[in-house]
Amino acid sequence: MKTTTLSIIGMTCNNCVKHVSEALKAVPGVRSADVDLATGLAVVEGEAAEKALIEAVEEEGYEASSTGDGEASASQSLGGSR
Repeated sequence: MKTTTLSIIGMTCNNCVKHVSEALKAVPGVRSADVDLATGLAVVEGEAAEKALIEAVEEEGYEASSTGDGEASASQSLGGSR
């Protein structure tokens, strides 16, 4: 099983963490997702594609980018936050 670490921008509270966590867990292939407000990082375990993880976070209105762990680095942003 692979681990993918994403940097999440735009989270300001525990409700934000909940939204990001639920979005990541809904991606097919995700076994677990741990989102940390203080560090702004999400650690995801499973076989989901990094691009799908980033898209799921961005659909919730947050910015997400790879920290370089897991698949090749990719960065996308929608701008804005909840």
